[in-house]
Amino acid sequence: MLNYLWLALVTLAVLIGGATGRLREVTEGAFQMADVAVMKIALPLVGIMALWLGVMRLAERSGLVQKLATALRPLMSRLFPDVPADHPAMGSMVMNMAANMLGLANAATPLGLRAMRDLETLNRTPGTATNAMCTFLAINTSSIQLLPTTAIAILASQHAQDPTAIVGTAFLATICSTVAGVVAVKAMQNWPMFRVQRGEAAAVSPSATPAPTPPTLPPAPAPLPAWGRAALILFAALFVGLFFWQVMAPAAYHASTAHLHRLIFPSTVVAPAAEVAAPLALRAIGMLSLLAVPFLLGFFPLYAALRGVKVYEEFVEGAKEGFAVALRVIPFLVAILVAVGMFRGAGGIEALKSALAPLLTPLGFPPDLLPMVLVRPLSGSATTGLFTELVQRLGPDSLTARMAGTIFGSTETTFYVIAVYFGSVAVQRARHAVAAGLIADLAGVVASVIICRLMFS
Repeated sequence: MLNYLWLALVTLAVLIGGATGRLREVTEGAFQMADVAVMKIALPLVGIMALWLGVMRLAERSGLVQKLATALRPLMSRLFPDVPADHPAMGSMVMNMAANMLGLANAATPLGLRAMRDLETLNRTPGTATNAMCTFLAINTSSIQLLPTTAIAILASQHAQDPTAIVGTAFLATICSTVAGVVAVKAMQNWPMFRVQRGEAAAVSPSATPAPTPPTLPPAPAPLPAWGRAALILFAALFVGLFFWQVMAPAAYHASTAHLHRLIFPSTVVAPAAEVAAPLALRAIGMLSLLAVPFLLGFFPLYAALRGVKVYEEFVEGAKEGFAVALRVIPFLVAILVAVGMFRGAGGIEALKSALAPLLTPLGFPPDLLPMVLVRPLSGSATTGLFTELVQRLGPDSLTARMAGTIFGSTETTFYVIAVYFGSVAVQRARHAVAAGLIADLAGVVASVIICRLMFS
């Protein structure tokens, strides 16, 4: 399916650009996005990948990943019946999903790439996505997010009366998108057009090629001593105390979340504390997201060390994988982002808006949302820019702005995620992953419009 979508984007970009006299913009879009793919995405990803893959290695060697996977075995076994319950991929996927729920994109992507690498060890048809890979991608492109931080920061920067009003609507909408994505990927995996071709299966049949062997489990670490348990309890207690102190103190909460907003969206000015006063539940979610990364970066090495793992050596071994993964991703990123840049430069998004507006307006869908909805599966940065412009033009407290913020928090850049994740394991035939991801996006958009009309009209 990616073959047809990529060819359609490139061909339409040239045709539309020629018809509208925007071939120069088509060319500039291609070169600009090729530069972005390598210099702004792939290379910066090296450091982040090295950090989180090193931390993941410590979690594996200490036995934490195996424990986490065992605890969630009933749910994961239903979602991924083709993956053995004790396979390392289970733990990697669980940690990726947890990071996505907390909005920790910098941690979720490396953990997701690690999960794809683990799933590839079970792949009997290299180059073709397995059912487990497609299910994992569908969950990633529609993952439940507890706090849409970037959307809240943009609304707050434009002095919305209640920038956190979209938290509940985004949460409900993202549940709808996740359910739709999982149902779609499970329903389509047996469709004839998405089945693994006989030629592909024969090329790697057990008689011709031995079945891939799953990665060997790490040796059992040393038992955790009693004083080690006390040290871990004390470490966790410090973070629990900090969590409750900041949640119960709105001033401290605002100072922390304002800093978080500046890190995520540095060009905006966060509104005063009185304007972003949040209920207790929202402050708790915000502080949970804020403290999660420092806690993980401290807890995993400490736990591993207490179980006799050589933390520095193991961290370095895990970090070595970061550069290789980033290099494998580059060709796939260049391919998809160049096609997107050409299509945008040609004016394809505006053409689609003009064509679809007469159909969607009678259904209660605001035409002002169309550009952002059409760009969302293609580019995260472009979506952020369109959302900011819409909020400035229509006002941060308008119904359309709140719909846009809800859509921002309940959908994902589907094509980017698929290009990065499948590119990391050289999968070229995505099968039904693209269709399931787009269905999840559509469900998120429809749910966002309906829920916002019910809650804010």
